[in-house]
Amino acid sequence: MKPQDEAELAEAIRGAAGPLQVQGGGTRAVGRPVTGDRLDTTGLAGITLYEPGALTLVARAGTPLAEVEAALAAEGQRLAFEPPDWRGLLGTAGESTIGGVVAANASGPRRLVAGACRDALIGVRFVDGTGAVVKNGGRVMKNVTGYDLVKLMAGSWGTLGVLSELSFKVLPVPETAASVLLPGIGVADGVAAMAAAMGSPFEVSGAAWGPEGVALRLEGFAASVAYRVGRLCALLQGFGPVAVEEGAGATARRWAAVRDVADLAGRAGDLWRVAVKPSDAPGVVARIAGEVRLDWAGGLIWALVPEGTDLRAALAPLAGHATLMRAAPATRGRIAPFPPEPTPLAAIAAGLRARFDPRGILNPGLMG
Repeated sequence: MKPQDEAELAEAIRGAAGPLQVQGGGTRAVGRPVTGDRLDTTGLAGITLYEPGALTLVARAGTPLAEVEAALAAEGQRLAFEPPDWRGLLGTAGESTIGGVVAANASGPRRLVAGACRDALIGVRFVDGTGAVVKNGGRVMKNVTGYDLVKLMAGSWGTLGVLSELSFKVLPVPETAASVLLPGIGVADGVAAMAAAMGSPFEVSGAAWGPEGVALRLEGFAASVAYRVGRLCALLQGFGPVAVEEGAGATARRWAAVRDVADLAGRAGDLWRVAVKPSDAPGVVARIAGEVRLDWAGGLIWALVPEGTDLRAALAPLAGHATLMRAAPATRGRIAPFPPEPTPLAAIAAGLRARFDPRGILNPGLMG
């Protein structure tokens, strides 16, 4: 099924006789495989409203992400949350859609200062599991009092409703950018250096660690960036040699690679995504038998481990969350890809599913 508008989408869901595999561009194949009729949302495409002066963009859920980004770039603007391209990392093809970005709450290195996808999302329209059209804000087509649907739908992976239209606040592209580098620094010192940088007044918009060391990003007006780079370099001298990579182009390439975890793409093994307090990262990394990359100043750990590894069990007890992002179907059948929910949260989640998808037909089992 490939509905071409919201009315057709609602009709398709109302008429569904069994489970539906909800899919946009198919670039984020995370979770357990879903058995059911495929519901393709790419027919719901197009930017319906863009007001650069108001920093607002509205697009249908099936609109290619590249189309949204191109329209914004033409006006010197961008999505604040830097959505990642995980095709290389997850071994998928297709074209990412803006609805898929929201369904996964996919957010890049700038989350440190700009927030996640859900923080830039200011409105949603979707069709729930009964086929009813729901709108957040303004005149509603169904009573949804008491729910913050914007926050609820971001990261719901198509299990509560099928997105049809999204509204975003956007931001201007800064005049320039630069990266401050600490080559060869280890993970413990790297986390300490990133903490020092993030605690400084120098407005760091990205902080990551890998085998080459730490990278810190600064963006803004050229004079401001130059001043902040100098001050940040002075602050970090105690951690070892400091280098500077200047220019918006070089910085964009470096941070696109961080955003997409490009150096782990195409590598054999299972891939996990671990979210912890940045200060806990060195201890967590020490317990991972594999390769790691750190983003969000250590709050996000990407781990490439041998196939079949239950990293969640190896890290238990973990004061954080571990998600199995890529593995063979047999491994995803044996190990729950998404982290288990505490009992009170699981009860809330079950109540939400019963409210929005009482028949249990939207991506059933994907997150279970």
